[in-house]
Amino acid sequence: MLRAPLSCRGHVTSSAFSGLVRQRWGTLRGHWLRPERWCVQAPCGPRRRNNAVHPLWKDPASSPGGTRPSPINIRWRDSVYDPRLQPLSVSYDAASCLHVWNTGYLLQVEFDDTDWSGISGGPLENPYRLKQFHFHWGAVDEWGSEHTVEDHAYPAELHLVHWNAVKYQNYREAATGEHGLAVIGVFLKLGARHEALQELLEVLPDIKHKDSRAALGPFQPSCLLPTCRDYWTYPGSLTTPPLSESVTWIIYKKPIEVAQDQLAAFRTLLFSALGEKEEAMVNNYRPLQPLMKRKVRSSFQTPEDGPAA
Repeated sequence: MLRAPLSCRGHVTSSAFSGLVRQRWGTLRGHWLRPERWCVQAPCGPRRRNNAVHPLWKDPASSPGGTRPSPINIRWRDSVYDPRLQPLSVSYDAASCLHVWNTGYLLQVEFDDTDWSGISGGPLENPYRLKQFHFHWGAVDEWGSEHTVEDHAYPAELHLVHWNAVKYQNYREAATGEHGLAVIGVFLKLGARHEALQELLEVLPDIKHKDSRAALGPFQPSCLLPTCRDYWTYPGSLTTPPLSESVTWIIYKKPIEVAQDQLAAFRTLLFSALGEKEEAMVNNYRPLQPLMKRKVRSSFQTPEDGPAA
């Protein structure tokens, strides 16, 4: 059923725009490792460890080694301020929203990518079209994000995936090509209720099982972005197979707030299809990867004594 648009829907254009370690699955001196254990990198109280192995990684297909895997832990002191980084220009068309989909691993919202609804500027040389956005989350509120900041994990992370329509003919081609994808990462933290997110969460009962889809109606992704548009950027990869190293990551510094029951709603989804043994969709993140020789650049300056508390 299509739903009436929220006030921030429509065509929007903006240009102002320790702890324990999650065991790595990925490259380590050129060798690929099978995940044996999942932990979280955060001082998050007594429940820090998550020992579940996600179904996606139980029997991973052989993957080539690489030099720019994602996600990573971002450290303030190691990021380099780049004054050449301009604000990211975001221009999304709510009418291009197609449907919401339980992929069996993620909650994903698909968009018609035949128009120029997307992003430009920032660290990007070309405009990139919006293909989809999806979320990663944990079994509890203490972890769930793929990226971490100073070893701190957030409860969830939103990824908005775009492709380079100047350099490539379609998303499939761009996904494995150089400078093919640009992904915006937005952290979610506990706080006030998020009304735009609630519009999406109301559809979840219709897509509880794997491979189920539901119409969402016009939806404006800009409503899910933080008001502060400071960001980090680095060259990286997809965090699900085929793990292509084609991504320019743009991670917003500030999270958005969501209510506790909204986070809990994500966990009502299932990895399993209808008729299969039910398996809750939780901990759908890839463990942290080494930074290697890459540089993380920031669009903002950090005080010498670090970020304000």
